[in-house]
Amino acid sequence: MDDNEKLSWSALEYEEKERSRDWFWALGIIVATSSIASIIYGNYFFAILLVLGGVLLGFFAIKKPDVISYELNAKGLKIRNRLYPYENIKSFWVQVGASGETSVKPILFIHSERAFMPILSMPIDETMAEEIHSVMLSNNVEEKEMKEHPSEKIMEVLGF
Repeated sequence: MDDNEKLSWSALEYEEKERSRDWFWALGIIVATSSIASIIYGNYFFAILLVLGGVLLGFFAIKKPDVISYELNAKGLKIRNRLYPYENIKSFWVQVGASGETSVKPILFIHSERAFMPILSMPIDETMAEEIHSVMLSNNVEEKEMKEHPSEKIMEVLGF
């Protein structure tokens, strides 16, 4: 890939889910009863933490996802304005569904040198998968199979 050549795409920050009034009622009831129980047991700090967490969870549940821009260029992977140079990427994996398999979303996984959250996942268009794969290999990035963390699947089932 020369200096002028780049591969760019954009995707939503996360998959937007429509939540019913019942979901918010359940959140409120769980937070309220947990906080009351915490107050009864004299743990006021935990009660405040539960209320604050519930309010933030409700806020993020109604927040619309941002559109994030991604770019693979000669220097590395650029996510928004942050560049991950190829030499700082330990490994990658391009997940695509096998033929006839529709439940698997096309995702690019990157294992970076970051200490906090070293594995990044970003949605890709299935038509770009092969090109992304060849760009990463041509820049000497190791290919290593990665999958979504089980906690992400649990959160998806819970409606997050």
